[in-house]
Amino acid sequence: MHADLSRITFRPDARYSAVLAQQGRVQLDADTNEQTAIQLYQARVTATDLIGQHGGPAADAGFRIDMTGGSRELDDLSISPGRYYVDGILVEAYRPQPGVPVPDPAEADTKDNHPDAAEQPAETPTTWTYWDQPDAYRDAERPEDRLPTQFPYLAYLKVWERTVTAAEDPALREVALGAALPDTAARLKVVWQVLPLPGGELDIDGDETKKAPVREAFREWVAEQRKATARIAVRSERPDQADDDPCLVKPDARYRGPENQLYRVEIHDGGAAKDATFKWSRENGSVTFPVDGLDGTWVELATLGNDDKLDLDVGDRVEFVDSAVASRLEAHPLLRVEELDLPGRRVRLSEEPPQHVGRRPELHPYLRRWDHREGGRAQERQTKKGAAGRLRNGAVRVEEGAWLPLEDGVEVYFQAGGTYRTGDFWIVPARTATGTVEWPTDAARRPLLQAPLGPQVHYAPLGWVMGEKTVSDLRLTFKPLAGEVAAASDEELAAEEEARAADAAAEAENEPADVASAGPAHGAALRSQTTAEAESLAEE
Repeated sequence: MHADLSRITFRPDARYSAVLAQQGRVQLDADTNEQTAIQLYQARVTATDLIGQHGGPAADAGFRIDMTGGSRELDDLSISPGRYYVDGILVEAYRPQPGVPVPDPAEADTKDNHPDAAEQPAETPTTWTYWDQPDAYRDAERPEDRLPTQFPYLAYLKVWERTVTAAEDPALREVALGAALPDTAARLKVVWQVLPLPGGELDIDGDETKKAPVREAFREWVAEQRKATARIAVRSERPDQADDDPCLVKPDARYRGPENQLYRVEIHDGGAAKDATFKWSRENGSVTFPVDGLDGTWVELATLGNDDKLDLDVGDRVEFVDSAVASRLEAHPLLRVEELDLPGRRVRLSEEPPQHVGRRPELHPYLRRWDHREGGRAQERQTKKGAAGRLRNGAVRVEEGAWLPLEDGVEVYFQAGGTYRTGDFWIVPARTATGTVEWPTDAARRPLLQAPLGPQVHYAPLGWVMGEKTVSDLRLTFKPLAGEVAAASDEELAAEEEARAADAAAEAENEPADVASAGPAHGAALRSQTTAEAESLAEE
């Protein structure tokens, strides 16, 4: 999550159930965020225990997939509205409908005088489709986005969460605070995408027209996607040039930064180590600059930053991002700031951004600053094995099995044999009070290798598309647990029946022999006589 945080303290293995504020204490963002994380964890685990790995309410289950035809290259899928749960995460597919504006009197007169000239507004669809779903940003001009042309294929649901700030959603900013102040809290957004998976990528054991083998093959595919083989460790070591500025921090400090930081190490290009790259930020990747305009390599920004710590400078590496790039987890080349135009709030980049990035204002484009450089302060690209700072597409090459320095004594180690995924990240708090970084260690104080903190991606099968208009529904549904309140419990009803049977048996034992032998007719006569006597006494 790219946000201006102090650190993340939530640990499921600690089994904390709540955060308790104490009087007279400093309130930190980490405490509030941990309480939110605890509640989310409990709610989602409970939902998964009751529902299962995925499922929707029987009365309003969403994400039913239907093929809607069209030209073969532009086949489409309709996505029914409703709710669905994936690993306890609520996913909603309702399509917002436009509101009703106040009528304009001039337009009303035009319609009355010229009814044929009045244009009827286009009716807003009530369902999403594959091409216009809100978080996938499919582009028909990109061949990799088109639906498979061969049947069968699986339509599945991909769910994950990402951070949104006021740079991407201006409605989050409180305008009463003024433009000079930073934004306030960020948001965590559920991203859902309906994507196709060719049938050839599934190892189906059995009849592929049956649902069970397809679901099992998809479970195996998901297990492969979730394998996190990339692990890193981070430590702080006293750099060789620490004596050059001994007054900044205490002499024996290993972390030599002048301020507390939350470092973020994030994979940029995925794949094997020879192809993988990473980027890092001392501000958790939270330094962003909303884009107001783009003219070739010149970018007009809404602001150039609030101070010299959170601004842009020549030589900085930036990532051109918008809502589509962030939701698709795409990795584009990191660009270098070549020139600043302070009065015009403009920067000139080393290259023009890709054609499909930053050209649509409704996607709220922005620049994200990263803090690695080629060379730079503290010779941050010099390792014990020699120069390791060569950049590829603006990002740092991954080198496994060696400690790579970032800055101010902070070093990162990539375990050998890893496979890397774009977007995987780790965060590292660095503190001046201790002169160290906060990272798990063993009893001998050796840094422990850790898997990525996120993003956590979740999957669910939706439909097995076997041909035109032929889709096998792979969703699961559940009914509400609540039911009618019974007049009595099962135990009470059983006890009442038992007592009734015992009374009947007792009456049969105490019944006179002549009555029993006379049969039911005589018994009825006796009862009628007794009733008649009782009525006569009542009349007297």
